[in-house]
Amino acid sequence: MIFKQYEGRLLIRVLLLFVVVSFIAWLLVNAYFLYIIFVVPVLLYQLYDLYSLLKKAQDEVKEFAESVHYRDFSRYFNVKQAPAELQPLRAGFNEINSTFKVITKERETQYVYLQKILELVDTGILSYEVNDGEIAWMNETFKRLLGIPYLKTIHSLEKRDEQLYKEVLSLKSGENRIVKANTDKSVLKLLLSATAFQTDGKVFKLIAFQNVNEALDETEAQAWRKLLSVMTHEIMNSVAPISSLADTLKNRLQLSTAHLQNNDGSVEDLELGIETIKRRSEGLLKFAETYRNLNKITTLNVKKIQVLDLFENLHQLMQPTLEQKNIELEIILKDPAIALEVDMHLIEQVLINLLVNAIEAVKDKTEPRIVLSAYESGDHKTVIKVADNGVGMDEEVMDKIFIPFFSTRKTGSGIGLSLCKQIMLLHKGSIQVQSRPGEGTAFMLLF
Repeated sequence: MIFKQYEGRLLIRVLLLFVVVSFIAWLLVNAYFLYIIFVVPVLLYQLYDLYSLLKKAQDEVKEFAESVHYRDFSRYFNVKQAPAELQPLRAGFNEINSTFKVITKERETQYVYLQKILELVDTGILSYEVNDGEIAWMNETFKRLLGIPYLKTIHSLEKRDEQLYKEVLSLKSGENRIVKANTDKSVLKLLLSATAFQTDGKVFKLIAFQNVNEALDETEAQAWRKLLSVMTHEIMNSVAPISSLADTLKNRLQLSTAHLQNNDGSVEDLELGIETIKRRSEGLLKFAETYRNLNKITTLNVKKIQVLDLFENLHQLMQPTLEQKNIELEIILKDPAIALEVDMHLIEQVLINLLVNAIEAVKDKTEPRIVLSAYESGDHKTVIKVADNGVGMDEEVMDKIFIPFFSTRKTGSGIGLSLCKQIMLLHKGSIQVQSRPGEGTAFMLLF
């Protein structure tokens, strides 16, 4: 509407100019040269007025274009002090600036809103330019997940975790992949998802980092429980009759000994063979019964307990063994008010098992030391940590220690850490391990 007013004023000037030119042409045709002298100044004035109007309009448009170029939408064009013919134009510019300000404000609001959403999601997000690797954006979840406060380029990730860096670079748009990431606190299993987009002639790659440790642990635990259930059932059903039959054969052999000739000691051989079958059968039954315990814990008796009380009970229980083996146990609890809602008996069982493992790990050290501590982590989790300065483990062993049947000790059953993991999963928590060969091991219970 405003610009139509300006167009109307311009059209009137053009029409008046056309009328004057036509009038001069008529005077020329009719040879009224004397009158032409009076009309020509009017024509010159109209031409100057039209030029002046267009020049002022051009200057106004130039100023407006400059403000748009520098995105200075706060600029105000004074309408009242402008010539009457330019007032509609300035009013139009002010309306455009107001519209741009509204659009800019809406975009800023949407950007802040999107940022807040991405900060709240429990998925790490990283975006970087493909050509030079410069980081465009990363959210707080990514920083917290990998313990990385700042990255200038994606290539800086190589110094922190070379394997993760290679996985990120090799990940194609639309591809998903589960990888391992080494942090200062633990080893994480991450689901990486990638996508790419282009803006301002630059190609960006966006990577989502989702922690799938707990989900994979839960799935793995369920698979092992099903396998153990089937396996123990089949072992017990198959071995129990063998044990019973061996016992029956042994009794019958003893009754028939008087009627058999035993010149070459064959009866004793039979008795020894049957006894061996019976003993091994009973060993297999006991073995199956032991692993059946992994499936027995299904419910929790949850109560609120003080970690201080839990540590005192453990210290009292383990002190005789520690003194006997001359092992130093250091308990660190900076905040005595830390409390947990757990099944105290089951968590005690987990910690006792971890302490027993730690005692075994430090037995050959000249200065054996175990540290039991608890603290609140940065992501609002309560952590109980059992650390030792023992023999440690390599990465291959760490990958297997929670698998049922696996044990690094000749006399170990391989059930302890599997049971610990199941108990933590029932508490909606997790158990993590850090270790270096020759330096020691630390187990963390995260609630």
